[in-house]
Amino acid sequence: MFTRLPKSFFLDREVTDLARHLLGCRLWTHIGGRTTAGIIVETEAYDGLTDRASHAYGGKRTPRTEIFYRPGGIAYTYLCYGIHTLFNIISGPAGVPHAILIRAVLPCEGEETILQRRKHAKLKRNTAGGPGLVSQALGITRDYNGTPVDGGVIWLTEPVPGESPSPKDIVTSPRVGIDYAGEDADLPWRFRIASSPWTSPAK
Repeated sequence: MFTRLPKSFFLDREVTDLARHLLGCRLWTHIGGRTTAGIIVETEAYDGLTDRASHAYGGKRTPRTEIFYRPGGIAYTYLCYGIHTLFNIISGPAGVPHAILIRAVLPCEGEETILQRRKHAKLKRNTAGGPGLVSQALGITRDYNGTPVDGGVIWLTEPVPGESPSPKDIVTSPRVGIDYAGEDADLPWRFRIASSPWTSPAK
């Protein structure tokens, strides 16, 4: 029923195109003996070479950003504001520092586990309606930095019939929380399924 996305899926597309194509796909994890998944409803694209919002802007290479220069199809996880782990997917061929932030998912597998991790009694938008919430809901920590996203711990699958958004249901807007990026903060590189109540509020 579920068709996995191969590693090549993350290598051959331009980063904004890939961020759009990930909408409707399912993000899966098998962590702590439990399987959970969510339908991706919101993403953001980051182009490391030209994008001031990227950690790898201008080809910056540090121990933290070295992962950007590996072949795509691996996780990039980091701590934001000293609190939230954010989950990104490195994309593009080796040496091209592109990444896509997964900002929101609709839980669809392992809901009981997701609720336990989020300490929620029932599913609601802020169960997984923000990038730090996605990681917490799916059990992703910084320990999974560099983990392949086509393996047995983290993987993605194609949209099932009825879950692939129509082009007119995809909206673009500026990304969130990157005012430091100057004019790049206005780039329309945030992609959302407009009809989904699980996306973050508009900027």
